[in-house]
Amino acid sequence: MSERTRHRRPQTFRLDDPDVVVVDADDAARPGRGTIQITPEADPAQLPVPVDVVLPARRGFRWGTLFWGSVAGLVLLGLGLGVTRLIEDLFVRSEALGYVGAGLAGAAAIALAAVIGRETYGLVRLATIEKLHQRAAAVLLSDDRAESREVVAELLRIAHANPRLARPRAELAGHADDIIDGADMIKLAERELMAPLDVEARRLVSVAAQRVSVVTAVSPRALIDVLFVFVASLRMIRQLARLYGGRPGALGMISLLRHVIAHLAITGGMAASDSLIQQVLGHGIAAKLSQRLGEGVLNGLLTARLGLAAIDVTRPMPFAALPRPALADLAKDLLRKQEEDGK
Repeated sequence: MSERTRHRRPQTFRLDDPDVVVVDADDAARPGRGTIQITPEADPAQLPVPVDVVLPARRGFRWGTLFWGSVAGLVLLGLGLGVTRLIEDLFVRSEALGYVGAGLAGAAAIALAAVIGRETYGLVRLATIEKLHQRAAAVLLSDDRAESREVVAELLRIAHANPRLARPRAELAGHADDIIDGADMIKLAERELMAPLDVEARRLVSVAAQRVSVVTAVSPRALIDVLFVFVASLRMIRQLARLYGGRPGALGMISLLRHVIAHLAITGGMAASDSLIQQVLGHGIAAKLSQRLGEGVLNGLLTARLGLAAIDVTRPMPFAALPRPALADLAKDLLRKQEEDGK
């Protein structure tokens, strides 16, 4: 039997005592008899801080951009020349037809300018939210108080159009002049502004996953399943983007979908989804459900994982003070819904 370790009684000593020795934590040397050994604790402020490595953007002349820009310019010139000749021919045939053609061409030009402006605004808004997400993550590491106030001010401007955030905006604005550290200010803004949005985002993802699960379970054709999953996923991503302040158009949705797929590839989300699906469906649940219901559950879980990735991409702040939505919780809701429908 090993003897019980005896606890030493508390003692007092002076730091200038020659018998007091300060050693490092990694020093394995045994102190001499009568020597008091002190091991200083590591200062948290001096510990290494993990920093996200950002690869430098590739610079240089892009021939592809020049090619597609030149092709687009030629197409626009050709269309403009064709419309001009059409209007001239209409004036030759009849002055009234010429004015009608000129009016339709003017209306088309105004509509095209409006579409271009809307698409540009959507791309700029998505870029602003992405940059704001990066700035908030940087403040969490640097604890910069001035930068945190700028980030919060930008968040309040984005959330100004959302009526459900009226009270959180007022409460957060009241803390703008308080003496709060930068990281704590970002966490406070996340709790005030993102908490109600996260609840709604989880509801949107859950509803989309359940809808996909039910439709793909009763659909007779695989092509219909693929089309419905694609349309439902696009609709879910658009709803999440608009919920968090984005205004994506057609080009914005293409960029947003690319970012969501890239996020899944980087985080290994599909592998995590596969392991979770194997655990959920492998413990007797697949035996209780029919083959079609099992396929519906699989499609619903994949849609839910895509929605969680879309939340990470469209959210203007990283998850720091609030928990990230878990796929396991959505899977439980989905399985409960499928069991109810199966009965």
